[in-house]
Amino acid sequence: MEYEAVIGLETHVQLRTRSKMWCGCANGFGAAPNTHVCPVCLGLPGVLPVANAEALRLTVLTGYLLNCEIPRFAKFDRKNYFYPDSAKNYQVTQYDRPSTQGGHLEFECNGSLARVRITRAHLEEDVGKLTHFDRHSGVDFNRAGVPLLEIVSEPDLTSADMAHAYLNALIELLVRGGISDCDMEKGMVRCDVNVSVRPKGSTGLGAKIEIKNMNSFSGVRRALDYEIPRQIEAVRRGEKLRQETRRWDDVAGITEAMRSKEDAHDYRYFPDPDLLPFTPEDAWLESVKAAVPELPLARKQRLMAAFSLPAGDAEVLKANPDLGDFFEQAATSFRNPKAIANWVINNLSAQLATSDLTLATLRFTPAQLRELVELVESGRISSRIAQDVFVTLFNTGEAPGSIVERQGLAQVSDTGAIGRICDEVIAAHPGPAADYRAGKIAALNFLKGQVMKLSKGKANPGLAGELLESKLKG
Repeated sequence: MEYEAVIGLETHVQLRTRSKMWCGCANGFGAAPNTHVCPVCLGLPGVLPVANAEALRLTVLTGYLLNCEIPRFAKFDRKNYFYPDSAKNYQVTQYDRPSTQGGHLEFECNGSLARVRITRAHLEEDVGKLTHFDRHSGVDFNRAGVPLLEIVSEPDLTSADMAHAYLNALIELLVRGGISDCDMEKGMVRCDVNVSVRPKGSTGLGAKIEIKNMNSFSGVRRALDYEIPRQIEAVRRGEKLRQETRRWDDVAGITEAMRSKEDAHDYRYFPDPDLLPFTPEDAWLESVKAAVPELPLARKQRLMAAFSLPAGDAEVLKANPDLGDFFEQAATSFRNPKAIANWVINNLSAQLATSDLTLATLRFTPAQLRELVELVESGRISSRIAQDVFVTLFNTGEAPGSIVERQGLAQVSDTGAIGRICDEVIAAHPGPAADYRAGKIAALNFLKGQVMKLSKGKANPGLAGELLESKLKG
């Protein structure tokens, strides 16, 4: 019997706010342990938390990015459990009335479009961080109370590759929307995996296994590549799988059992008596909705349609929105946008990678890059000369036309002048000339290269090729 995987993901994302969820303590990374704390963070008796307005806005904005419904009533609940990293012995979250619900995310996977339904994206708080030493453990509460968004997918994912593609698309969406910096090295994104297996073609769900300790998206893929075959093999042996939580050991490349999986009633959820329900008004919701940017996939599709770009070019410009903006400013209404895309993706990206400049601090404008491409397209300079002009443009910001004029770089299209250079090249290289006459067409490229070298790149390459052919056949 053939089996298939059923996968759902719970992705926890740290929101981009200056302060924590319930107090004014800084939402920052890298501070000395327990320096970003206060009585509210630590849940001391008598404190009253106040919801972070920016966190609420970012939560609703995420809902719009993920095509979710935004309920007019949401509430905060206490999830009760004891663990040393939670000073309050409960975590504030949203249980049965979340801020967003019922959306979907479209993304590309293995060359086609996929859609995964989003159950909900609800707001909650982070807890502290435990550090284990040789003989003791320590807890740092700097992270306690940091606003998190838990984005829960439906079990619509069917493979490790699909899960990996979904996570990358989700993070790209959240960064583009300004929701989070999504820096995994700083713990801003964490993911739990729920996976089961079932006979292929059936609609029922098997026992849900949750995998924790996911430190990277590649780790999610590796964990699923291990766990799915493990479950299938266990079922084929006649073993009855039970709901449980497992941890991923990235070094050993295996999952290990941790504990039986808790049910909701184990946490004794109840509404937080210190926090008012969240009841957004229509006018406020409209103002949040107005901030929704063009989504990454939509931009890629538009770049391909509006500028006739191949998928690879559009993908690069989609993945780097600032680079995409620069391209669009240079290419709008230009007859050959693909040529501008080549300069942006190849030359501009390469120069930025080896300099201290950014797109925001460039010394030249998109219009000047367009001018450079126009000089090449019109035949005024060769593509080889254009490379040198671009370097000067990048370093100085001087107009391309001015650089060409000042350095005398204009392409030579004078038949007589180029003809004389062709004569010199043929005389200096009798072997390749004889090869061409004998039918070796590739020899012409060598001779043409010598013409370009002798003319210091100024000869019109098309005209040089025509004259060489004419002289060699004459």
